[in-house]
Amino acid sequence: MNKEKKGAGEALMFFRISALAIVTAAILGSSAQAQAQVRSPLKLPDPRGEFVRLCAPHMVGRWAHPEAVCGCLHDYAAGAVEDADLRGALLRGISETGVPTIETDWVPASKQSQIGPTFTKIAKPTLQCMFEPRT
Repeated sequence: MNKEKKGAGEALMFFRISALAIVTAAILGSSAQAQAQVRSPLKLPDPRGEFVRLCAPHMVGRWAHPEAVCGCLHDYAAGAVEDADLRGALLRGISETGVPTIETDWVPASKQSQIGPTFTKIAKPTLQCMFEPRT
């Protein structure tokens, strides 16, 4: 009888350990999955697409292809203006007003003297975008 109790006790212990192992594996598995979801990059909106979405309403009625004009302005501004602060201010101005604009308070004081040369740099491409857009 003693061997039967010992066998039953060992079986119960094996069952408890097995159950604990399964529960632990399930918890760790769901935790790893949750961490993987947190670590996966968030899908941020396409900056160019977002720019065109904000810019186009300002171009409707002025231009036959507002999305093409806005996309062209974005591409020239993003490609021609090397300085991140000036480029960001220029893109903000275009997306908010529909024309190349840079407010002085949008750029650091140390870069405000570069606003004029930035407009000179983008003047011809801007006119090409507005009057000869790639459709």
